[in-house]
This record gives sequence, structure tokens and C-alpha cells, in this order.
Amino acid sequence: MNDYTIPQHWAHYSATDHAVWKTLFERQTALLPQLACREFVEGMRALPLSAEAIPDFAALNEVLMPRTGWQVVAVPGLVPDEVFFNHLANRRFPSGNFIRRADQLDYLQEPDVFHDVFGHVPMLMHPVMADFIQLYGEAGLRAQRIGKLTELARVYWYTVEFGLVTELVPGEAGIQEALRIYGAGIASSFTESGFAVQSPSPHRIGFDLERVMRTRYRIDDFQECYFVLDSLDDLLALARIDFDPVYERLNSGPTYTPADVLATDRVFQQGDGSYARSRLPVAA
Repeated sequence: MNDYTIPQHWAHYSATDHAVWKTLFERQTALLPQLACREFVEGMRALPLSAEAIPDFAALNEVLMPRTGWQVVAVPGLVPDEVFFNHLANRRFPSGNFIRRADQLDYLQEPDVFHDVFGHVPMLMHPVMADFIQLYGEAGLRAQRIGKLTELARVYWYTVEFGLVTELVPGEAGIQEALRIYGAGIASSFTESGFAVQSPSPHRIGFDLERVMRTRYRIDDFQECYFVLDSLDDLLALARIDFDPVYERLNSGPTYTPADVLATDRVFQQGDGSYARSRLPVAA
């Protein structure tokens, strides 16, 4: 099977490419210590990442592999699902080797080196996330064979890409619980970083596996709903469950929109939907 890996060609990046990285990097490193979970910030600081240049994957791997056994491999862009899952199952994280243009700072349809490396790799320094993503890759290969990839992909979306977690932080009234980012889709986005944890618009709901697997998601705008873990340790329990009974239940019953809030949900915040309404087309 073609694994789609290519050389990173670090020397081929232009001064403009490195300048785009610098802008993205400086914006996010100014924001995330106040918004991202402790594990993300620690991973970011432990890696050879700086504002001055797009990171060299070989240098990243010299730090990452001894810590959790993962490595970053370069790919030309999105890869087929089977290839993606096979990489994850073998602790290889595929990263696009290109970077967005300067006029695409806030939205890019296809993940680039900033999303893939800055967004994902800091969490791969954490042993729980490292194990979870490997197990997800194994589960993805099976889900593809049995026709359940749509449902399983929602788990990845609402955790690895757009997950929030509770964290105890100091506040005016002493130690208090706060919501923090661990998902790469949020952590690599300047605009969504604040939106995800501070805006009154989206719902923030306690993570429940079957609920998540029944919930569709947006791929082209801010999320209307974020699911919240009590602890990153919950990911390992999630990855090690037997999915077959869940898949069986998913053969019938409802599918939810991101705007839905259920009576059975554990609601951290019921959003007012203001952002989503502002994006609706004006009626003729």
C-alpha cells in the first residue's frame, strides 16, 4: 500500500513561508497559555518549535520519539482514510509539508504544516493522547471495514480536533474549574481559540460517546457545539471500549444536529446560537 509519505524538503520553504509560520506561531503562543490545557502548553514548550522557522520534522522526531514513540511524517496533503488510520496505528502522524498563503491565515480547507504540527504534535507528547490516537487508528481501520467510519469519525472530530477539557485553575475566588482547549482544530486557529471557550454562542456539553457518535459537525465554520471531557485520562477508557455494542445501537435511533441540546445532556453552557444565526443567509 502506498503510504503517501514524501520528504519534507525543509530547504525548499521560502522566506514568505517562514514569515507566515512566524505570524501564526506568535499569535497562538500569545493566546494559548490562557486558553489551552496544561498538557498542550507543556508539550508546545518542550518541542523544538519557534517563531523563526517552520520546524524540521527530523528535529521534532528527535524529541517526540523518545517521549511517546511517535514520529511526524510528511505527506502532500489529505490522504485516503485507510492510509491515515494505518499511519496512526503505527504511531506516525502524517503532516502536510506545505503552509498556507498569507491571505489564508484564518481559514484553510486542507490542513497544512501549521495545523498538523503546531495543533497536533504538542498533545502527542502526552502519553494518554499518544496512546489514544494509536488506538483510534486501529479502530478506524476496523470501522472502515464494517461501514461505521462516519460514526467513528465524529469521535475524532469532537476530541482530537475540537475537544475541550475541564481544568482546575486559580481564580478570584480561589481554585475553580475552567474549560480548556486540547483539540488541534481549535488550538491552531486564532479566531476559534477564543470562540470555543469564551463565546456565549456555542453549546458546551459533557462528553458521552454514543451522543457524540450521533452528532453531525461543521467542517466549514466555527463549531456550534463542543464536547467536554472531565479529564484527558477519559480518552484511554474511551479508546479501549468494545465498540461493537455501540455500533449495533447506532443502527437505529436519531442523528443530532450540532444545535441540539438534549434533556439527558450534561450541559456546561447552553449556547445562545448568536454566531450560527449571524451566518445564516438572508431570506429573499
